[in-house]
Amino acid sequence: MIDLPLSALEISIVEAGTAPAAALGNCRRTAQELDRLGYHRLWFAEHHHSPAIGAFPPALLTAHTAAATSGLRLGPGGVLAPNHAPITVAEQFATLAALHPGRIDLGIGRGPGTFHEPTARALRRGADPATDDEYRRDVAATLDFLLDVSFGELPEPWLLASSNAGAELAASLGLPVAYAHHIRPDNTIQALERYRAAFRPSPWSAVPRVLVCVETVCADTEERAAELARPMDIIKAGLLAGRGETAFPTPADAARPRLAKRSGKPSRPSSAGRPAAPPTRSRAVSTASPSPPAPTN
Repeated sequence: MIDLPLSALEISIVEAGTAPAAALGNCRRTAQELDRLGYHRLWFAEHHHSPAIGAFPPALLTAHTAAATSGLRLGPGGVLAPNHAPITVAEQFATLAALHPGRIDLGIGRGPGTFHEPTARALRRGADPATDDEYRRDVAATLDFLLDVSFGELPEPWLLASSNAGAELAASLGLPVAYAHHIRPDNTIQALERYRAAFRPSPWSAVPRVLVCVETVCADTEERAAELARPMDIIKAGLLAGRGETAFPTPADAARPRLAKRSGKPSRPSSAGRPAAPPTRSRAVSTASPSPPAPTN
């Protein structure tokens, strides 16, 4: 058995025919179940203007679930730096760290969090997408403000990456890196090799540390795993075909011929026959490990 701490990424799926408030309840119940099972951390993704994913601010979900759990580390996976003022991000998560000592992470990412161009521009207050230099300045400023506004306890910052450039930025800033293997699996090994080679020790981390995000489906049988995977396959197929985002189908709806023909065979690994994780129709599961061994969180 591989001895790695397991973590989870919550993307707050809103299934067709349900109210967004139902997804909020699911977030809380999932956090409590992961806490009971001994998972290491739970992160919340930032999304906007999506018919399939709730536009719930990660800072608020972090606060909500921290009050409902006791041992789970919590935070954004991530808060998207170009959409926010660095000092606001620092103040929010420094406050959460003071309220829940030793339990708050701060995953920082770059993407807009939406496929809807008017929404992306509104988030940027009309500005163009951030350049590489602007993004680096935003991340560095957030780290500086964390130290400036600290209330005695700091969140643990991580940098999200899905490319060599993102991994190298994490290395240059001395940050742990969370790599999106589920988005760019072919580049994971190369990017992490560059990260380890270029890493500079910092007050945030003395050694390179890695979290790899993989998409899995947990069920008691292969058939049930395929059933749970099909709604996400349909969403992805629609995006790849240029149809844009649609409402997230239930497994029952996804099995109907009209929708089922839009999806291909699930590309993610299943855990059929193994003890089932909490119901995970709506979230990816990630595996985290220090690289090499790092101080305990």
